[in-house]
Amino acid sequence: MISRTTKAMGPSQALSGLALLLLLVASSASVLNDTCKSFGANRKDIGYDYCVKFFQADKASAIADKRGLAVIAAKIIKATASSTDKRISALKASVKDKKVRSGLEDCDDLYSQAVDELDAAAKGVAAGTPQGLQDAVTNLSAAADAPQTCETGFQELGVKSPLAAEDFEFTKEVAVALDVTSSL
Repeated sequence: MISRTTKAMGPSQALSGLALLLLLVASSASVLNDTCKSFGANRKDIGYDYCVKFFQADKASAIADKRGLAVIAAKIIKATASSTDKRISALKASVKDKKVRSGLEDCDDLYSQAVDELDAAAKGVAAGTPQGLQDAVTNLSAAADAPQTCETGFQELGVKSPLAAEDFEFTKEVAVALDVTSSL
């Protein structure tokens, strides 16, 4: 059944609407592309391709503006921090070595705190105020310390970190989120 609105819309209006929709999608894709190009230029060690792959974890990034990308980034890294925290809990339950367990205890605290800081960062970005954005950058920077502090703890204990891969990934993800948020 054709509605009155659709029936009243002529072919040129329908094409105009479609063109507008395509322009909006292309413009949003350009925001993601431009954001990742800028990130890749600033962080050659991580790069453009990683940035695009990072955002592809959330389909909404394809149509997001820059602030939307910052909110998405905070959401993605919060999920990573939560996942790492769960892995730490599972490792603590199975590891017998007291030094490794001690390191895991410290990392557990760090990642739990990072989850809270990422919640605050997402709220700051969503608020969109200068103070909210400043708070978001501060909280992202604090969360960025978790993996390095975790790794340093294992080094000081003289044991191999069972979280090296997770810490490395989280470091890269926070770098993307911090870069996008700082540019707002």
